[in-house]
Amino acid sequence: MAEIIQRDGTWAFDGDTVRITPGLHRSVPLFRQTYGEIAVPLEAVSSVVLEPERRHGRLRLRLREGADPLLQATGGRLPDAADPYRLTVDADRTGVAEYVAEEIRRALLLDRIPKEPAKAYLLPGPPVPVSVRSSDGTVSFDGTRVRIDWADTSERVKRATGPRIITLGDLARVEWLPNSGHEDGLLRFVTRETVFSKLPPEKDPYALDLWGSARRDLLTALVATAVTARLPHPSTDAEHQSDAHRPASAVPPASEHHDVLLRRLRELGRLHRDGVLTDEEFAMTKAVVLRGF
Repeated sequence: MAEIIQRDGTWAFDGDTVRITPGLHRSVPLFRQTYGEIAVPLEAVSSVVLEPERRHGRLRLRLREGADPLLQATGGRLPDAADPYRLTVDADRTGVAEYVAEEIRRALLLDRIPKEPAKAYLLPGPPVPVSVRSSDGTVSFDGTRVRIDWADTSERVKRATGPRIITLGDLARVEWLPNSGHEDGLLRFVTRETVFSKLPPEKDPYALDLWGSARRDLLTALVATAVTARLPHPSTDAEHQSDAHRPASAVPPASEHHDVLLRRLRELGRLHRDGVLTDEEFAMTKAVVLRGF
């Protein structure tokens, strides 16, 4: 067993798996603590490096393209400190860190782990159900359906459409950008019907506009990852999959009462007349409401 224990976290390698456990110190980002322990199979690893710095080093694990739904969902846009595959190493422990890195490298050579992209996810992503409260609302995923409940501060056009429920079978992809604290982020669920939509995230009823606490909004990557892990792998051609193979759980839920539908349509009409919604936004949002019923 090769192991290094630091305030930032612990890495342990047993020859088959790199087990990464985040530290409990307050300096460890909330995202890493919430994501929890990660068991990385050796076959998912591309390389490992120790990056020396002035006062400490950084041990960094690089995974094969397509092996991890977290990296797929976030597209390399996680802030460096929130990267779970990075460990800050004290200067007096760099020797131990190099030993751990060398043991992983040796195992990669002995097992002849390929360098090319993986054809399937080799890590499971976060467990479900998962729910995160963001600046624009609460987003939840139970393994088959995404639900968005808008906040009181969400745009009126979103609140007028009511809670958004999206089945896994209707999703084409998930788009995620972090809230940097200087620029807003987003979590957008792109369906087969909205794939060409150009609505801004603050008015898109399929998107969360992330403008509040950057630390808290970063947790939306948990939902993005959990959903991504259950969508067809990027190496497959999802467009050729038959609708007959969709799970029975992808059937939309029962419609709500007729008076709720009329009330929401009247609200949208008022927003359109008041100039809050453009013609394009009104038409798309009206279609969203009608589909929901």
